[in-house]
Amino acid sequence: MDPLSRRSFLKAAGPAVAAPCFVPRRRRAARPAAVSSANGLVSVEIAVRKMLEGVPPVDAAVLGVEPVENDPDDMTVGYGGLPNADGIVELDSCVMDGRSGLAGAVACLRNIKNPAQVALQVMRRTDHVLMVGEGALQFARMHGFTEENLLTEKARKAWVAWRERLSDKDDWVDPEENGEFGKDFVRTTGTIHVGCVDANGDVGGCTTTSGLAFKIPGRVGDSPLIGCGNYVDNEVGVAGSTGRGEAVIVTNGGHRVVGYMADGKSPTDACLAALRDVVRFTKVQRLLRADGRPDFQVKFYAINKAGEIGSAALYPTRYARATEAGAELADAAALFEG
Repeated sequence: MDPLSRRSFLKAAGPAVAAPCFVPRRRRAARPAAVSSANGLVSVEIAVRKMLEGVPPVDAAVLGVEPVENDPDDMTVGYGGLPNADGIVELDSCVMDGRSGLAGAVACLRNIKNPAQVALQVMRRTDHVLMVGEGALQFARMHGFTEENLLTEKARKAWVAWRERLSDKDDWVDPEENGEFGKDFVRTTGTIHVGCVDANGDVGGCTTTSGLAFKIPGRVGDSPLIGCGNYVDNEVGVAGSTGRGEAVIVTNGGHRVVGYMADGKSPTDACLAALRDVVRFTKVQRLLRADGRPDFQVKFYAINKAGEIGSAALYPTRYARATEAGAELADAAALFEG
């Protein structure tokens, strides 16, 4: 019998079946880990301790940010946060849970000093993701959150100092002495992000802020927007941001960082890649320095499913990180010097 030709052999074998794609299984974290902005040193320590006690990562992140939200001396978050242009404190926050794929957020929330906890209730008790303004406040009241005046005396003085320096064409006068802020008071941005991964490799994240100091009332930054100031993928990791929210919004920064980690980049390299996108999107002259670089700061923070921690910023800064071995501040990678 003549040997089968290659064609007749393939015909006899039946239709070809495509080989299955090989998808590498991502390693679980060997131990819990947490990452945060530099004002979150106590936050990452709390988050890791809570995860060791069995608390889910998203809840651990919310518990981690609570002391910062309650701290009147941190004027970028929660109680004591710098107000909007009308002197009213408006808070934003979001949470995202890797295991369920659910998220919750609040924006322009007034009179409630722990917006991250309200965002967690939005995630757990509604079919929504984002609630804003009066609706968010009514929801918080319904779930037992206590209203209080969030404008501290320190923040009020800062607001007055800003108003007096706002224009030389109005009737406000800049006195020679203006309390502890003096003539060098600078309009600030600030936020806290906490990202967590537990020993099972499950991830969760939380970002909370009082937003840009003296913002136009109703302004919402990246902090309460899923995919911008906070993003979680339980197969990959968690990422978040602080700094100029508008720059993070237009690039969907948190989502980009997680996407870069999914492509195989380390957390730090993923943060740097997302920062390059921020630079690429920054084209308007008023947002650029004389050397053509962005005239603002953006910082990204990330942990992958294996528990590897990283952070990067446009310009040098520090960040907080923790494992069960303890918490520490570390230098973030910087895209630019100076």
